[in-house]
Amino acid sequence: MARGWFVTGTDTEIGKTWVCCALLHALRAAGLQAQGLKPVASGCRRERGRLLNDDALALQAASAVALPYEAVNPCALEEPVSPHLAAAAQGLRIDVAALAAHCRRLGARADATLVEGVGGWYAPLTEAETVTHLARAIGWPVILVVGIRLGCLNHALLSARAIAADGLPLAGWVANHVDPHCRRAQENVRTLQRHLPAPLLGQLPHAPAAEPEQLATHLDAKRLLAG
Repeated sequence: MARGWFVTGTDTEIGKTWVCCALLHALRAAGLQAQGLKPVASGCRRERGRLLNDDALALQAASAVALPYEAVNPCALEEPVSPHLAAAAQGLRIDVAALAAHCRRLGARADATLVEGVGGWYAPLTEAETVTHLARAIGWPVILVVGIRLGCLNHALLSARAIAADGLPLAGWVANHVDPHCRRAQENVRTLQRHLPAPLLGQLPHAPAAEPEQLATHLDAKRLLAG
C-alpha cells in the first residue's frame, strides 16, 4: 500500500531537506521503495537553460525511484524569495491544485513518498494560497521538522496547533540540531516531547559533513510507519 507524508518546518533554513533525505534512506533501509518530491522550490540556479534547485537534486539523489528532475520539482523559481514573489517575477502563478494532483499521482507509484514543502506552514504560494493549501489538497499526514535553536519551543507549538487547526494529522516530528551552540538543547527536546501531540521520530546531530545514509540511523522509520 502506497503511503505519503507532507514535510514542513518551523521556519525556513531549518533543514527540511536534510531531514527528508535522511528519512528517505531510513524508509529504504526498512525495505520500502521511497521517493522525495519538492513541488515548489525558490532559489534555483540556471544551468544549460534549466532551473535547478539543490534541495530538489538532493531529494532526487536520495530516492529509490528514478524520476526526472521536472517530476521531482515541477515548479522551479529562480529568485531566493517567497514563492509567490519569485513566481510573479517570472510571470507565473503557482497552480496549487495541479501540483497536489501531481504529487498524489506519483505517490501512487511508490511505497512511500515524502513531499517537502517550502518555508514554513503558512509560506505564501499565491496571493490567496499558502503551503497549507498545498498540504491540504494532497491530504497526507504531516511531519514537522523542528530546528533546535532559541525560539524553537514557540515555533514548534504554534506550527503543531496550526496543522491541527487546518485538519491534518501530525504523524511525527524530527528534532534537527541546527545550532551547535544552542543552550539546553536536550531540555528543549524533552519539553517538546511532553507538549507536541505526535511521536519524536529522531534527532539529527549538527553534522554538516554527514551523508544522508549516516543520518538515517538517527531516525525511527518504524515509528513513522506504525502511525
